[in-house]
Amino acid sequence: MSISFSQRVSGTGHITTITYNREEKLNSLNAVGIQELHEAFISLLNDEDLRAIILTGAGSKAFFGGADIFEMSELDSDGARNFITSLHKLFLTIRTHPVPVIARINGYTLGAGMELAAACDLRISTNTAIFGMPEVRVGLPSVIEAALLPRLIGWGKSNYLVLTAENINATTAYEWGFLESISTENDLEKQVTKISNAIACSGPIAVRSQKTLVAEWERLSLEDSIHKGIDAFEKAYKTDEPYQMMQPFLNRKTKK
Repeated sequence: MSISFSQRVSGTGHITTITYNREEKLNSLNAVGIQELHEAFISLLNDEDLRAIILTGAGSKAFFGGADIFEMSELDSDGARNFITSLHKLFLTIRTHPVPVIARINGYTLGAGMELAAACDLRISTNTAIFGMPEVRVGLPSVIEAALLPRLIGWGKSNYLVLTAENINATTAYEWGFLESISTENDLEKQVTKISNAIACSGPIAVRSQKTLVAEWERLSLEDSIHKGIDAFEKAYKTDEPYQMMQPFLNRKTKK
């Protein structure tokens, strides 16, 4: 088993960290690892007390070093389709998971690893991490969730990554808008904890609704996105959460 879980109480519920451990292979994704990760995320779908998921790779050398090149070298065309489809299913499960998923990035983040980070809602990295899309160097196009890159960093920068296969450092990835935050290796855990706690201390129903809305914004027109937001705003008032979450602010105003 290449997956481990840890959990801590935070805010109104708890936060779960999923760690992928193929450290000796730079946490590269093979068919077994992809399936185990997929099952790990599926297992958390119905946890009503879950507030966020942190995804990371074991050790400090790699977040996810890409797809396992030794396994890919033995694929035929049918096997290639099955392999890449299973990888997409994992990424889609992350993108559509009801709670925010935070990529805790701690080293090489290449190919499928960069796509995996792109599929997460937030990306927090050490300032020594390395990012790249090296597929064309081994005779393959960058596919599936590489399609998220233009939405995150723009067409020109995406073209640079997928056409040249050149790596970029964390500072560049941050300046391009791929990362939300960078920190030293010693401060990475503190930064991830701060951001995940902020999520856990917000309204849990509102956060889940917000993640769903963001996904709608990706695919709908501006006008339809606005109308979806109106529906979500109305739906929020069919729960007690706004009243409960507003009360401390109202009390503070009253005391003044």
